[in-house]
Amino acid sequence: MGKIVAAVLGFIVCFVIAVPAQAGATLDKVKAAGSFVCGIDTEEPEYSTQDAHGNHGAFDLDVCKSVAIAILGPNAKLIVKPFRDERDSLKALKAGEIAMLATGSANYINRTEGSFGFSRPIFYDYQGFLANKTMGIKTPKDLAGKKLCFLGGTEIEIEIQAYMKREKIPWLPFPFQEEGEMEAAFITNNCAAITADVSQLGYERIAFKGMARNFEILPDVIAKDPLAIVYRADDAQFATIVDWVVEALIQAEESGVTQANVAEMKKSDDEVVQRLLGTHRGYGQYLKLEDGWAANVIEAVGNYGEIFDRNLGEHSAMKLMRGPNNLWTQGGLMYALPIR
Repeated sequence: MGKIVAAVLGFIVCFVIAVPAQAGATLDKVKAAGSFVCGIDTEEPEYSTQDAHGNHGAFDLDVCKSVAIAILGPNAKLIVKPFRDERDSLKALKAGEIAMLATGSANYINRTEGSFGFSRPIFYDYQGFLANKTMGIKTPKDLAGKKLCFLGGTEIEIEIQAYMKREKIPWLPFPFQEEGEMEAAFITNNCAAITADVSQLGYERIAFKGMARNFEILPDVIAKDPLAIVYRADDAQFATIVDWVVEALIQAEESGVTQANVAEMKKSDDEVVQRLLGTHRGYGQYLKLEDGWAANVIEAVGNYGEIFDRNLGEHSAMKLMRGPNNLWTQGGLMYALPIR
């Protein structure tokens, strides 16, 4: 009996010793290499119909840059690996080819797979409508009796069927297998609206050029499809760093810290700002980073609102409304966790 107990205790001791050896593996690897390898989904048209997200590579690039600078400082070497769809990028993440994926679908299947961890949603994408204003479409109710375009055989079709039934709107389904054909039907008034995720709708609208003024993304939400930063689930330390990079970007916007005023805000007597920017010393150690890591990030890419506005919002080609991506004080879902 004594030998069995000794053997079990020996196993436990070995297990406890082995766990710390794995902790921080990603951070150590990044620091040793002096570079940060980050994945971005390009969502190439016609390549995959697994999801309906559009190409938001500029936004993703700033997400990658934020984490790279938090770890390696202002002169961080960032290596971006593009992938044609989310499936390929998640395989690369699982294999250790990239340190993280800038944005991935935070859905049931991905989150229960077991290999991946997710930050809080960094972009609340959602399925919506791109409507033809010249046909008098101002609300989903105006689609009654009219054709609605979408990619058939996808989650988009399932969700729009459920939405129209729930809202009791009689409509004419107009499914397509190719995105180009669907867009052609839309601009020739063969359908009154397209339904897809708003990131895809915003991306498609750019291609319509001069005709884009006739098309409006309605504020109505058909189905949620949030995107989050994805990392490997077996490295809690790196996950914590990524999570707090996101929180810092949101807190910066809440506190009025911008890319242009970081230096001036370092003089602030606001305790939250002092902790955020590292003038109150000692907070960086909890992440094994320098105290000024967040200040470096904000100086490079701005706060969350600036990143959104520049890459997805009114100052971008996509011109998406912030909607749920606004601060909680503005009716959105972005609420920073306290730095304390």
